[in-house]
Amino acid sequence: MILEKIKETINWNGKELSIETGEMARQADGAVLVSFGKTTLLCTCVYDKEENEETGFFPLTVNYQERFYASGRLPGGFVKREGKPSDHETLIARLIDRPIRPLFPDGFCNEVQVVCTLLSYDPQCSPEIAAMIGASAAISISGVPFDGPIAGCKVGYSNGKYILNPVENTDINLVVAGSKDGILMVESEINELPEDIVLNAVIFGFKTIQPIIDLINKLKSKINKKSIKVTPLKKQYLELYDKIQELTLNKIKKALNIIPKLERQNEIKLIKKSLIEELGDEQKPIIESLFEELLSNTMRQKIIKTKKRIDGRSFNQIRDINCKIDVLPQVHGSALFTRGETQALVVTTLGTSYDVQIVDTVAGESKESFLLHYNFPPFAVCEVGRIGAPGRREIGHGKLACRAISAVLPNNNDFPYTIRVVSEITESNGSSSMATVCGTSLSLMASGVPIKAPVAGIAMGLIKTKSSYIILSDIMGDEDHLGDMDFKVAGTSKGITALQMDIKVNSITQEIIQTALEQAREGRLHILNIMNNTISNSRKDISVNAPRLASIQIDKDKIRDLIGPGGKVIKDIIDRLKVKIEIEDSGIVNICAIDKKLMDLAINEIKMICSNPEIGQIFNGIVSRVTDFGAFISIGVKEGLLNWSRFPRNMERPKVGQKINVKIIDVDDKNRIKLSTYNED
Repeated sequence: MILEKIKETINWNGKELSIETGEMARQADGAVLVSFGKTTLLCTCVYDKEENEETGFFPLTVNYQERFYASGRLPGGFVKREGKPSDHETLIARLIDRPIRPLFPDGFCNEVQVVCTLLSYDPQCSPEIAAMIGASAAISISGVPFDGPIAGCKVGYSNGKYILNPVENTDINLVVAGSKDGILMVESEINELPEDIVLNAVIFGFKTIQPIIDLINKLKSKINKKSIKVTPLKKQYLELYDKIQELTLNKIKKALNIIPKLERQNEIKLIKKSLIEELGDEQKPIIESLFEELLSNTMRQKIIKTKKRIDGRSFNQIRDINCKIDVLPQVHGSALFTRGETQALVVTTLGTSYDVQIVDTVAGESKESFLLHYNFPPFAVCEVGRIGAPGRREIGHGKLACRAISAVLPNNNDFPYTIRVVSEITESNGSSSMATVCGTSLSLMASGVPIKAPVAGIAMGLIKTKSSYIILSDIMGDEDHLGDMDFKVAGTSKGITALQMDIKVNSITQEIIQTALEQAREGRLHILNIMNNTISNSRKDISVNAPRLASIQIDKDKIRDLIGPGGKVIKDIIDRLKVKIEIEDSGIVNICAIDKKLMDLAINEIKMICSNPEIGQIFNGIVSRVTDFGAFISIGVKEGLLNWSRFPRNMERPKVGQKINVKIIDVDDKNRIKLSTYNED
């Protein structure tokens, strides 16, 4: 336990960043209070002191939690306390987890929990960056073996200049994390920019985090807590590893020549099962972990030696692709994207402004009109599993695809729909998030959403040795699981729209990223070319199954007339025409109808109420009174005369309260309105 307060401070691009320990959470193995401007977080690290080698894996949990008092707000909704982690908090927890996870040594199996709690919120200073730095500092002083510290920052790009930790969104919204040795993680949303600009943004971010790493090292040297010594699992059980290799190596080599995924995996499962039966299940987790290491090494050596991958592809070859649209008859838009043994069924639904997602965070309430949800059921990989609320992986993959598509979406003023896309992964052998990006692009175009350009995504892998490396395009599940990198790149033919990079080694170089980006560009253009053969531009009109939306501008002074006394006028239009109407204070009126005819009638009535009547306008009016010479028809707040001479002789004369379609045929100098009947056909 640290009994004295120790604090280190740095001026970081005009903002004070301080890390202190010794005053709060003193019973945790590592605890720091991070202040970035007026943003403050308590970050802690605690590890289980019991060695858990029997588990055969490293159990790490990262939690990020926001307290609404941090910004002087109460939580929205009925329950006035924080509950389960929001998607926003889950995404930040993943952001912290991904760069620190590869820096824990092989053989360390003690359970570790990192908790970052937002205590004070400053809109000018990013909580997620402060949390990442705080988590790194807490781990570094905890005594847990950790090949860090790491740090992270945000990078923006505007008018040809890179911006450190921008407050507003720019053409690049990128988070980069790294250690002293190299880059560990990249996450970004980009406005169709070329590879060189994006690469330089990553390099800019990596250079600017180095003073923060020095700051954490300075704090760590003052604490001077000894870390646990860990021997790699293979060295601990060298004889057992040699025995496993003797019994299974040749079998593994043969299994890796089986191309269909399920057949290959079933054969590997049988080899593992036979191995455990022969060696006994007393050390089953250890045997499984050592077998996994042998499997990884064998696959890697096969790729390096043969210059071919498991399925026979060359390093930059893309799997076979098949694209279909309109695969579901009643939805607003649908697509089926298949790449090798990975398949995404992607469905688009168009809603109204009433359907926007309201997000409540410490920064306040915001509205999201584009939603992308990713579902990964267990049958996609031929497994029996629990189906419930979306997990961290599903939330993360959905958000990545959302970022990839956002750059090409139409402006909400031009296309005032709430758009929800759902990606159902029906089978998977790697790169399902990038299949979601491709399928989303196809589904949006099929539904008539006017996106600026098609978007494709590709996942890149890495096999890294001490002296060389190999970049793999369009990686399969085994290449992701057993390889060193998962680098996802999405974009249009013009440039990149999203990046996400995770690695399993302690760092990668600028050269590797540059090579991966260029190889990804070639793959992306290849995929886009195939997609364009199915559909290359959005349809001119939205699906016949989708609701019709329209917005018109009225004078602010006319809002009262449109609403009417007690809401009588607006309620009457809504009830008669079965439409939804939303009136903004600016005078913009948003209308939603189930078909074009009802939409046109509603627009005409609103215009009639809020402006001078015009010849040719059509209304669905109500008979207010009947006379010998004709019927007076209420059209909004105004009334017009339908003379019997203009009423069809073969029709029964209308009665008071009856609805009737009418058309304005004349407006005299006293603003009196003359009507005729109107037949929609």
